[in-house]
Amino acid sequence: MEKTNVMRILDQKKLEYTPHFYDNTALNGEEIAHLLNQKPQQVFKTLVTVGKSKKNYVFMIPVCDELDLKKAAKTAGEKSVEMIKSKELLPLTGYIHGGCSPIGMKKLFTTFIHNTAETFEKIYFSGGKVGCQVETSFENLKKAVPVRVADLTIEK
Repeated sequence: MEKTNVMRILDQKKLEYTPHFYDNTALNGEEIAHLLNQKPQQVFKTLVTVGKSKKNYVFMIPVCDELDLKKAAKTAGEKSVEMIKSKELLPLTGYIHGGCSPIGMKKLFTTFIHNTAETFEKIYFSGGKVGCQVETSFENLKKAVPVRVADLTIEK
């Protein structure tokens, strides 16, 4: 098993986690949740945005949901936020699209997670590369990277 930066950081902080590796042939988040036999609400995607102030923010939401940019901006204290361009992701975070994790980015950005994360015993998010997810508790995520909880998704 090849350790990712995310796993090394979790190991260093002595935080319990379980890595999950899978064939990464262009799966979307809901397909990944199905592959892991988990509810899509329990599997989180990591989205990187830029605010009107030019500050970057990270938002973690369930893979089955869509980020509400108005709620995200209000939560971050910005007039507006927008998704960064895909080509900006690697230089900014050190991660590629589909393998972006809130843990181990080049810089520590203000990070928010959807409030449903608190309701699960375990949550899943990118292990830092395409084809790898990490399973850990919300408490462990908070110990690895400071996260704030908020309502971030578009109402269905």
